[in-house]
Amino acid sequence: MIIRRMLWTFVILVAVIGVWYLYEGSWDRQLFKAAPGRVCANLNAEEANAWLRDHPETQVLDVRSTGEFSEGALPKAMNISIGDEAFDAKVTALDKKKPVLVYCAGGFRSRKAVAKLKELGFENIQHIHRGYMSWKPDTQP
Repeated sequence: MIIRRMLWTFVILVAVIGVWYLYEGSWDRQLFKAAPGRVCANLNAEEANAWLRDHPETQVLDVRSTGEFSEGALPKAMNISIGDEAFDAKVTALDKKKPVLVYCAGGFRSRKAVAKLKELGFENIQHIHRGYMSWKPDTQP
């Protein structure tokens, strides 16, 4: 009986993870399509590190809460929480022509921010897939 419950638990867990990956993949294919003349990319942590090294003019946008930001952030990051009611107004202060690297803790909130930045007319949006949790501060700037 216990083995049967464990097996069903495992099957359900695998199904939930599979559904999430299908959903995330579908969302990403749609979200990271760039309009003509624009860039919108989903980078892993190593690619983001290389991007920052090669493009020092990049505006780094952390969309986590203030509390999360105070516990650690990427170099040169500015914190504008996606949960802030004034998010749109605050990000419009950024230069829409300069690249923006956006991240949150795990990638969900920053995907919402990517959609918003696209709506607001930002021309070059870079996103860290899996967010700050994938960043390795010991090996990356």
